Amino acid sequence: MAALQEIKSALFSQCSTSFIHLKHIHARIFRFHLNQNSYLLNMLLKSVFHFNHPDYAASVFNETHEPNIFLYNTMICGLVSNDCFDQAIEFFHSMRGDGLLPNNFTFPFVLKSCSRNRDFGLGAKVHSLVVKVGSDSDVFVKTGLLGFYAKVENLVDARKMFDDIPDKNVVSWTAMMSGYIGVGKFREAVDLFKQSLETGLIPDSYTLVRALSACSHLGDSSAGGWIHKYVVDIGMGRNVFVNTALVDMYVKCGNMEEALSIFEEMPEKDIVTWGAIIQGYAANGLPKEALEIFSQMQKQNLKPDCYVTVGVLSACARLGALELGEQASRMMDMNDFLSNPVMGTALVDMYAKCGKMALAWEVFKGMKKKDLVIFNAVMSGLAMTGHVKAAFSCFGLVQKCGLKPDGNTFLALLCACTHAGLVNDGRSYFYGMSSFYNLPHTIEHYGSMVDLLARAGLLDEAHRIISTMPLKANAVVWGALLGGCRLHRNTHLAEHVLKKLIELEPWNSGNYVLLSNIYSANQKWDDSENIRSVMNFKGITKVRGYSWIEVNGIVHEFLVGDTSHPMKDKIYLKLAELAKELREVGYVPTTEFVLFDIEEEEKEHFLGCHSEKIALAFGLITLKSDVVIRIVKNLRVCGDCHTAIKLISKITGREIIVRDTNRFHHFIDGACSCRDYW
Repeated sequence: MAALQEIKSALFSQCSTSFIHLKHIHARIFRFHLNQNSYLLNMLLKSVFHFNHPDYAASVFNETHEPNIFLYNTMICGLVSNDCFDQAIEFFHSMRGDGLLPNNFTFPFVLKSCSRNRDFGLGAKVHSLVVKVGSDSDVFVKTGLLGFYAKVENLVDARKMFDDIPDKNVVSWTAMMSGYIGVGKFREAVDLFKQSLETGLIPDSYTLVRALSACSHLGDSSAGGWIHKYVVDIGMGRNVFVNTALVDMYVKCGNMEEALSIFEEMPEKDIVTWGAIIQGYAANGLPKEALEIFSQMQKQNLKPDCYVTVGVLSACARLGALELGEQASRMMDMNDFLSNPVMGTALVDMYAKCGKMALAWEVFKGMKKKDLVIFNAVMSGLAMTGHVKAAFSCFGLVQKCGLKPDGNTFLALLCACTHAGLVNDGRSYFYGMSSFYNLPHTIEHYGSMVDLLARAGLLDEAHRIISTMPLKANAVVWGALLGGCRLHRNTHLAEHVLKKLIELEPWNSGNYVLLSNIYSANQKWDDSENIRSVMNFKGITKVRGYSWIEVNGIVHEFLVGDTSHPMKDKIYLKLAELAKELREVGYVPTTEFVLFDIEEEEKEHFLGCHSEKIALAFGLITLKSDVVIRIVKNLRVCGDCHTAIKLISKITGREIIVRDTNRFHHFIDGACSCRDYW
């Protein structure tokens, strides 16, 4: 009796010190021949699961000659808590084989295993057994059934279970909400959360996270805002999980100001929080801010996870920041990229958008599993960098691997055709995607096809596609036609297109400026002045041209006519030297492109002060002669800059890559990879 009390006391008070100590207690149980004492074994099993050793627990259980319902329940509960769902189900079957009937404690854990394994058949049998043994009135069992049906997306039965629970607790409400979220019924989930509050329920952190997740999917900042206020009112404003969900919700709703405010006020941040804000900035078109947050994270000696890495690589891809992207990728094991399709795709995309297509291809080749997403990423990269034949060959690989192409696959192919001017191939892919693959044309496919035809000078055919397409043409589609008008100097059609664009984008200054210029060129002075007056009345200002260049891991940003950089004197001295050398080889700045450039930079600035030329001068000053100069611009490179950079590449002997909104321009020895077709 003394030994029994001693072991009980040890299990209650000392087992939490270490697993080694627990094994010593187990040895003492054997020594005193108490290894068939169900009470002691039950305590021992609970302690073993506390240290996350399910295999050891199973060996302890297997030594029991006549296990009872309590030991079985402890095993099933412990295995489920350690995510060993298959083993938990095996023990449930063993229990039934030993002639024991499960009770109200058994069912919730067995049902959770069925949920996680999505085993509808077994779950339905367990439900029948619940009714047979009379446990169907127990609130915990009902909640388990509700969770099971919600998880396997049987919302009809889930709702029946939910409505049949007289005293719903926070788990019941959350399970039903999760069921709605699981099948994409986000509005119903938010409405159910409101109903739960009306009953006086105080939600826990998980319930709040689920409700905010539904708002994120809806992009409903209004509903998310009142939940945010409620979180503060009930004193949950310091909970890291709830705050991270709030950051994610505001990010998904595009409100980065509020997301940053919550992020900065958080007393505790985990890696998920950092990932949410970094991915948010990257996804909302603010790559520099994403990298600034990443820099803050590094100062706190936090190791990036998959989500942080993807966000950082996305930001680097946007900025063309190759060095930073490579630094970020080195923080993870390369096997993580090659075995994780999401990470691998992000790395391929970063290399492709930084103009390093050979490295992107190496990553692609090394991927352990190539799904359609990674194929689409590498095809888009090949198309964007002008490797058209390789993109077509990659499409052949997609078919050879037995993958069914999707809309993004054909967007990549049409992009390749557009950059190479392959009209017949483009027509074949465009019409073949619907006739051979039964894929519907989206607005993006129409835009790509219009772009291809318009660039090739087939403006009437491009216009006919817009007129006959079943979807309403958006600004991108009309803008593609306008690009053809610019390229082929068709001012008459351009006037018609611009009127359409102004209807669709009344805030876009470029459309007004170009239409005003066209009126001026055709001596329609009153119409031109009227357009300028409308701009002034509406307070419309022009989109400013930005260019970025990375030097020694730091991204430098330049505006048109920028004088804010610490090295501005050296930059403008270099620009003057270049201007002199350009004149010596016969270059004369021309403003003929101004009339047809939708996104022209401010007229009052000399053409030599366009942002890409300033970035180029800075690169020539700061980068070694054998280093490729990489520039990214937020607008289309104007014709004058394109001509000038071609000559600069020949004069300086430098390799220069400029990525604008249309494509890559790879300048070497006075020639560009686009062959003046962009």
